[in-house]
Amino acid sequence: MAAPESIDDDNFLRGLVKSSRQRTVHLRWTDRDGTARLTPVTSAEATRLNALARARGLSAEALLREIAHQPAPPRPAPSVGD
Repeated sequence: MAAPESIDDDNFLRGLVKSSRQRTVHLRWTDRDGTARLTPVTSAEATRLNALARARGLSAEALLREIAHQPAPPRPAPSVGD
C-alpha cells in the first residue's frame, strides 16, 4: 500500500492531467484596484460560477469583482503541541 503522501501526490498529478485535458474558459474582469484580470477556469468551474452569478442577478465578471472586495476569512490559529 502506498504512503499517504504518495496517494496525495498521485491524486494531485491526476487532477493536473484531468484539468489539462479540459477546455478552459478565460474570464476577463476588473479587480478591486482597477487591474484588468484574465482568469482561466475549467468548463465545470465556469458553469458553477455562472449559476452563482445568475442566482445573484449578476454577470460572472461582476460576481468576481464583488467577491474581490470581501476580506479573506481569518486563518485558524496554529495549534500548540500537535
